[in-house]
Amino acid sequence: MKNLNEDIKTGNFKQIYLLYGEEEYLKNQYKNRLKHGILPEGDTMNFSCYAGKGIDVHQIIDQAETLPFFADHRLILIEKSGFFKNACPQLSDYLPKMPSETILVFVEDEVDKRGKLFKAVKQIGRVVEMARQDERTLQSWILGMLKKEKKNITGDALRLFMEKAGDDMENIANELEKLLSFTYGRDAVTAEDVQEICTVTTESRVFEMIRAVAEKRQKEALDLYYDLLSLKEPPMRILFLIARQFNQMLQLQDLRDQGLDSQTIASRAGVAPFIAKRSLAQAGHFKKEELRQAVEDCVDAEEAVKTGRLSDSLAVEMLIVRYSQNHG
Repeated sequence: MKNLNEDIKTGNFKQIYLLYGEEEYLKNQYKNRLKHGILPEGDTMNFSCYAGKGIDVHQIIDQAETLPFFADHRLILIEKSGFFKNACPQLSDYLPKMPSETILVFVEDEVDKRGKLFKAVKQIGRVVEMARQDERTLQSWILGMLKKEKKNITGDALRLFMEKAGDDMENIANELEKLLSFTYGRDAVTAEDVQEICTVTTESRVFEMIRAVAEKRQKEALDLYYDLLSLKEPPMRILFLIARQFNQMLQLQDLRDQGLDSQTIASRAGVAPFIAKRSLAQAGHFKKEELRQAVEDCVDAEEAVKTGRLSDSLAVEMLIVRYSQNHG
């Protein structure tokens, strides 16, 4: 990221950029910063954008071969193409021969680092992973944004804010904007402000629900589930998030059993360290066999809904009841 910032700052651009990873906010920020750095404002003549699967590679190559019109560069933006997951030999063969005036910017969710196209871009251009940020980075970023607005925040308020907003930067930015509007005219943000104005993400609610399940607080777990349903959250999406959480707990337990430190565990699992820490604490309430069984039961619940044996809301409710029962 440091090198990318340097390119934008100096105006010495590479011919090809690949921005990939889970963090949509960062990908969008840097995509826009590259666009504004490479082309003069309002230059639509030298800008082309392609998005989604099924992009015609020959069209991109034709566009890349066209010299810029009264400008130094022609910019081609390609988003969510899937070219880096599925082979795209025409493009990987073409890149080394591309005119020096053309700049390509790829924005992708997933990549195959063994692929020919990835290797070609890495050799000629700049590859930057936009991963979910760790707790410390997110805290610094939030504090920096508050400082710009001349706001202070208490430690308790910051912790509560991060718990509610999660680790997605787009969501954090939206929640921060609401918080700044709510506290307009005041220089301090309190935990009461956060409690009053910030929305809990569905993921956070599901996390709280599973914590209640893990701690055998059945009534609270079911109340949280009914809250999600009253917010028009589809039961199958709730089931997906429950399955993901059980899966994550199982994976984290496996990594911990290998004797890895918390930073490595978080990195291998692809989650922010503070999320890994919370999930591991939650996983401590389950035996590994229980977690495996829970993952299987989530698959069975989905199958029961798809085959019409159970309604979606009942299938999820039965799963919650089963794992929140206190056998002691």
